[in-house]
Amino acid sequence: MPEGPEIRRLRDHLAQVLNQRTARRVRFHLPALSDWNGRLDGQRVLSVDSHGKALLIHFEGGITLYTHNQLYGRWRVVAPGERPVTRRSLRLEILTEKADALLYSASTIEPWPTKELHRHPFLQRLGPDLLDSTTDVALVQARLLNKRFSGRRLGTLLVDQSFLAGVGNYLRCEILFAAGLLPQHRPRDLDSETLEKLARTMMTLARRAYQTGGITRDPKTAETELSGGAEFEAVRFAVYRRGGLSCRLCRTPVIKARDAGQVFYYCPRCQN
Repeated sequence: MPEGPEIRRLRDHLAQVLNQRTARRVRFHLPALSDWNGRLDGQRVLSVDSHGKALLIHFEGGITLYTHNQLYGRWRVVAPGERPVTRRSLRLEILTEKADALLYSASTIEPWPTKELHRHPFLQRLGPDLLDSTTDVALVQARLLNKRFSGRRLGTLLVDQSFLAGVGNYLRCEILFAAGLLPQHRPRDLDSETLEKLARTMMTLARRAYQTGGITRDPKTAETELSGGAEFEAVRFAVYRRGGLSCRLCRTPVIKARDAGQVFYYCPRCQN
């Protein structure tokens, strides 16, 4: 499932072609939304926004399209009238004079009154977006120390969207490795120095992944390896999807395990 950095980059891409442009046609291909066909035609898109893994497209008539890619949803931006060759099911079309924005295979598409977004059952449960400009290290530390979260295992807490929105499994693995922690650690058991390091690591890796298109390692190091012909997937992460390979820091084999129902990767020497 795409995580916060990928959805934020998607937001940027869609904003380039949709912001302040008139939607000539907005067509829904989910039967449950057929009554909405035509109701947004001719309206201007005010902005495209994201919160964690949720994407929000605001129309001037007071309606916001809430979409969530889940595992299979994919957006494509193509020239007007062009349609990609794909076996995916088209769910939503937003057509403008400049480009067509097409959403495939997503099951979560909801028109919602913009003024009532704070009542949306998913959005109202989300914590602060880790990539938002108003989120800083102090806020992340405060969330970690909040009684609601401080006694929970980091393995489950980091991917809880009510804690901080946008972190998924690859960021969870990379954050815990960089912070030298394991899933069973709890915020309330960490000293102030470790807690601050964890908060800074969360901020740094999430924003690095956003800026680089998914690289959580030092981008200069990764770029050097890529220039030598290595595959992008092989160099982008420190531990994620590297089970059995040597830790980049200590050369100990990376362990592939399971935690909170998901595959988890860690270094048994660097994380303790």
